[in-house]
Amino acid sequence: MQVSEAWLRELINPPVDTEQLVAQLTMAGLEVDAVTPVAAEFSGVVVGQVLSTEQHPNADKLKICKVDVGQDEALQIVCGASNVRPGLKIPAALIGAVLPGDFQIKQSKLRGELSFGMLCSESELGLAASSSGLMELPDDAPVGSDIRDYLMLNDKVIELGLTPNRADCLSVEGVAREAAVLNKMSFQNLAVEPVAVAHQETLQIQVQALDACPVYLGRLIKGIAQNAATPLWMQERLRRSGVRSLSPVVDVTNYVLLELGQPLHAFDAAKLAAPIVVRTSRKGENLALLNDQIVELDGEALVIADQQQALALAGVMGGSESAVSDTTRDIFLECAFFTPRNIAGKARDFGLHTDSSHRFERGVDFTLQQRAIERATQLIVEIAGGSVGPVNAVVSEQHLPPRPAVKLRKQRIEKVLGISLSSQEIVSLFEGLGMQVAESAEGWEITPPGFRFDIAIEEDLLEEIGRIVGYDNLPTRPLMMRTELGKADEAILPLTRLQDCLIDRGYQEAITYSFVDEAMQQAVAPNDEFVRIQNPISAELAVMRTTLWCGLLHAALYNTNRQQTRVRLFESGLRFVREKGEIKQEKMLAGLALGSVYVEQWGEKARNVDFFDVKADVEAFLDLAAGDLSFRPGQHPALHPGQTAEIVDANANVVGLLGMLHPNLEKQLGFDSPVFLFELAQEAVLQRSVPKFAPLSKFPSVRRDMALLLSREVSAEQIVDCIRSCQEPIVREVSIFDIYQGKGIEEGYKSVALSLVLQDFEQTLTDLEIDAIFRRMLEKLTVQLNAKLRE
Repeated sequence: MQVSEAWLRELINPPVDTEQLVAQLTMAGLEVDAVTPVAAEFSGVVVGQVLSTEQHPNADKLKICKVDVGQDEALQIVCGASNVRPGLKIPAALIGAVLPGDFQIKQSKLRGELSFGMLCSESELGLAASSSGLMELPDDAPVGSDIRDYLMLNDKVIELGLTPNRADCLSVEGVAREAAVLNKMSFQNLAVEPVAVAHQETLQIQVQALDACPVYLGRLIKGIAQNAATPLWMQERLRRSGVRSLSPVVDVTNYVLLELGQPLHAFDAAKLAAPIVVRTSRKGENLALLNDQIVELDGEALVIADQQQALALAGVMGGSESAVSDTTRDIFLECAFFTPRNIAGKARDFGLHTDSSHRFERGVDFTLQQRAIERATQLIVEIAGGSVGPVNAVVSEQHLPPRPAVKLRKQRIEKVLGISLSSQEIVSLFEGLGMQVAESAEGWEITPPGFRFDIAIEEDLLEEIGRIVGYDNLPTRPLMMRTELGKADEAILPLTRLQDCLIDRGYQEAITYSFVDEAMQQAVAPNDEFVRIQNPISAELAVMRTTLWCGLLHAALYNTNRQQTRVRLFESGLRFVREKGEIKQEKMLAGLALGSVYVEQWGEKARNVDFFDVKADVEAFLDLAAGDLSFRPGQHPALHPGQTAEIVDANANVVGLLGMLHPNLEKQLGFDSPVFLFELAQEAVLQRSVPKFAPLSKFPSVRRDMALLLSREVSAEQIVDCIRSCQEPIVREVSIFDIYQGKGIEEGYKSVALSLVLQDFEQTLTDLEIDAIFRRMLEKLTVQLNAKLRE
C-alpha cells in the first residue's frame, strides 16, 4: 500500500515530521517498507505559457518560442518538442535552474539563436521514465508559480507492508485514522453529501447469492462528457499510489478505492441487457476480462451478469465486453460488499490478483457502500458531468457479518500488559479506532466496526491497547515460572553441530521454498510422485519438493548468473513424498558445491571441486555422528552414472545420495561448470553411538605394512572391510597409504599398500603372534578378493 504523505496530511496533520510519523506507524503494526520522494530533486522550474512560436531559420525541427514565465518580459526559448504550440502551459526551467542529475540551465545559442531557458518534459523533471513531448499543464495553472509547489512535488510516498489482518488500512482514510489515534487527535471520516438526483431511471438488480453478496448498490449516470479529462491533481495522487491514469470514470473508481478502501466498477450502460444479476457462474461459461484474458468459469465463482452473459468476476475484475470506453455516454456504477469467505482464493484460481480482490479477500467495510457510491458520483459529475439517477440498493441485513461485542476486563489489561488505564483512556482509545464502547461490571464491552474483521476475542483488544500505547512504553518484568530441565539424549547428535561443521568447511546455509517449479521438480526427480498445490502463489511454485536439490540448484544458478563462480550451499528442511495415498514429510540435509576447491590464493594451485572433495565434506559430518554408514556405487536420473554414490546404513538401507549433476541436466539448467550434490535423511545422520570409556594399553603398538596385488575392480572399502571381518581383536587401525598401477604390474591389476597397527592390552606382541595374524588375514583376502602378496 503506497500512501502520499501530502494526501494523508490533508485528512489528518499530526504535529510530527515524516521520520516520526513513519516510526509511529511501524511500531503500531503498520510496517513502513520504504519512504521515497515523489520527484527527483530540482529547482528553478516554473509554470510557463507559450505565447507564440516561429520556425527556427537554421533548423527544421526547432522552433523559437516566446514564453510567459510571470516576469516583466516574455523569454525567448528554443524548443524542439513536437507538441509545443501557442497557448500551451508547460514547465519552464529558467537560467540558473538545476534539473535532476545536476544539470544546470544556462543562457545558450542553438543554431545561432539565443535561448533563455528550457521547456521541460516529464522525464526531464524525473516524473516519468520516458516521455514523447513537453509536459502539458492544465489551462488554469498559474503562470510564474514554482512547479514544485503547483504539483505538490515536495511530497513523499510512504510504502506500507500491511499484514492480512489490517485490511482497514488499505486506504488513505484508514491510515489517517491510525495516525490520529497515535497522536491523540480527533478524526472524522470524509463527509460526503448525497448528489442531487436528476432523473428516475434505474436498472433492475437481482441478487441470487445473498450469502456471498449481502449489499449491492447500482446507479445510472447518463450523458457524461466524452472529451472529459482527469484533472492533474487526481492523476498525481493515483501515480503516487502506484496506479496509472486511464480515463476519468476508471480513474474515479480507482481514486475512491484508494481514498476510502471500497472497490467500485463502472459498466457501459448501453452494453447491458437488464436486469443485472449477481449469481454463481455456470460451469464452462466463458468471460473475457479487462486484461484481455478469457477465463472458463468453474461453476463456483461469483459473477455479475445480465440476461445474456457474465459481465464481471465479482470482487476481482470486470469484463471487456461491458467496459467503459471513449465513446461511452451512460454508465452503470456498481458498489457492493462481497463476503471474504466467498472471494478468498477466487482470483488465484484464475491466475489473477487485483486491488479489488486484495481488499475483498481481507474484508471491506460493509457499512461503506452508500458513502462510496456518493463520493464516486460526486467526482464523476465534477469531472465529466452527467445526469444522476437514484441509487438502487439490495441489502440483506441477515447475511451481513455479525458484530458481537467483545468483553475486555480491566484486571486482564493489568495482568497481560502490566499497565493500568482509566475508563476515560480506554473509551478514548477504542472510540478513536471507530469502535463502540460500553462499560460493564468487569470492564467494558467493545463492538468492532464494519471495517475491523480482526477483532473477535479479548486478546485482540489487548493487542490494540499495546500497539497504541506503544510497546516501548510497556513495563518490563522478569518472567516467573517453574521449569523442569529436560534430558538431552546422547544418542542424538544436534543438527546444529552438523550445520557448524559444514559452515567450517566453507558452506553457507540456504533457506528455500518448500514449493518449487514443476519443471525443475520433473528434471531433478522424474521418478518421484509429487504433491500438487491447489492454489499456488504462482505457476513457478506449483508443486511440493521431493528433494531439497530443487531449491539449492535454483539458488546456485541465481548466484552464478551474478558472477559468483564459487558456490557452497547447504539446507536442512522437509521434503514431501506421497506414499500409499498419504503425504509423508521427511527431514533432510542437502548440499551443493561448484567452482574452485579453494578461494583464489597463492598457496594452492587452482582446480575445480571434484567428487572426492564433496565426499570428504560428507564424511566430515558423518564422522561426528559415528554412525555405521558407508558408501556404495549408485544410480540416480539427475546424477552422472559414473560419479554417483549411495549412502547406506548397517542394514543396507539407502539413507542418502552423493554425486555429480548429470551433464545433460547441467547444460539444460545453464551451469557452465560441474555441480556436485548430496542429500541425506536427518534421522539416519543424527544417530550416533554413545562414547564408552576404554583404558589405554601399557604395552607398545606395532605397525606392519603389506602390499597386495588385486584386480582394479576391487574397491578400497572392500579391502578394509575384508580385513575387519577377520575379527582380530588386536588389530586397532587399518589404512591404505599407496595405490600403484603401471610398470611391473600386470594389466588389469593394481598394487595396494596397507598399514596395520596392532596392540594387545595384556602383553607385548611377539613376531610369531603377528605373523600368525597376518597369515590368517592374507588367507581371507585371497579367498574373498583373490588378493596376492606382492613380493
